Amino acid sequence: MEDLVPFGFFAMVTIVAIGTPLVRGLVKRWERNDAKPAVPSDVSARMERMEHAIDAIAVEIERISEGQRFTTKLLAETRQPDALHASSRSAD
Repeated sequence: MEDLVPFGFFAMVTIVAIGTPLVRGLVKRWERNDAKPAVPSDVSARMERMEHAIDAIAVEIERISEGQRFTTKLLAETRQPDALHASSRSAD
């Protein structure tokens, strides 16, 4: 039994020394296969055009919202004096 302990120790060291690089190599190979783009170039070009179109739409929506904020601000400013006049008339 005492002779098996050193044999088991060296067997385990050998397995770990050989197994660790093998496992690392397999994991790297799997990661490289997963990292390859599976998208064809024509689909990639379409996606890029869609991205530019979406960016243009976002800019236009921002312009519309700025115009709406400006219009709302103007309407609020023009209605304030009327409200002041109405409140002063009711006080009289």
